[in-house]
Amino acid sequence: MNYKVIALLVVCIAMVAAAGCTGFQSASEQVSSPQDSGNGRLSESKVAYTANPVSTPGPAGAPAQSGSGTSGIETKIIKTAFFTIEVKDVPGSVETLKSLAAQKGGYISSTNIQKNYNDRLSGSVIIRVPAAEFDSMLTGVRALGTVKSVSTQGQDVTEEYVDLQAQKVSYQNQLAQYNEIMKKAVKVEDVITVQQQIDRVQTELNRLEGRLKYLDSRIDLSTITVNLQEPEPVGGETGHNFVSTINEGIAGFFGMIDALIIILFTLLPLIILGGAAYGVYRWRKGKTGAARPETPEKKE
Repeated sequence: MNYKVIALLVVCIAMVAAAGCTGFQSASEQVSSPQDSGNGRLSESKVAYTANPVSTPGPAGAPAQSGSGTSGIETKIIKTAFFTIEVKDVPGSVETLKSLAAQKGGYISSTNIQKNYNDRLSGSVIIRVPAAEFDSMLTGVRALGTVKSVSTQGQDVTEEYVDLQAQKVSYQNQLAQYNEIMKKAVKVEDVITVQQQIDRVQTELNRLEGRLKYLDSRIDLSTITVNLQEPEPVGGETGHNFVSTINEGIAGFFGMIDALIIILFTLLPLIILGGAAYGVYRWRKGKTGAARPETPEKKE
């Protein structure tokens, strides 16, 4: 009885061992199969990808992005401001703006001072300052005088900037590939075709680089436009001016002369006809008087 039990246990152990060896062999064959793993390389890459899916690199030249999609990209903002300020001295205010811009590390892009019809001065100043000094420069501009109007804007060009950078990298890669092809080209028609592609890519690359430089300039240096104007004189827009009064009197005098000349030439035909009629009248009256006989005086 004991021998039968022992034999049964031995048979069971042998079956379990055989099943384990068979499962291990099939698992080994599945991992090492050339169809699935490509000599073991594909399986390793699959394991690495599954273990760290976030670290998968993006397209060449594109900035690395985290799970949020935008946290790894620096925001690009173009800042601009427009002021209308009333000041007592326009030229002096322009000089103050020049000094203030220099202190902030900026410069005056353009200035324009002109005199209006009522002898009031006005001017326009365009200032470029670093973006970090934009707010402090606005405070200095406000201190010049009485602010009549002000507006500030912030244009987000981050999306355009990133897109241009990606296109730039792509064109640079194309240019490098075409240059390698050019080194291996033998036929004249191949050289011409490749050179045409190189010129096309270089033109696009230059355009992108120019646009990027323009955006960098607008982003790094903010633009502030200041319109300056002097206050209205006492008594209204024009006030009292003796010189203007004399000029208006002289203009009125010459205007009256012009009107008289116009009236004279307008009535000239009537004057001529009236003079002719009066002459005929005088002539006939004289002729009638000469033909009448003289009456003799009576003697007493």
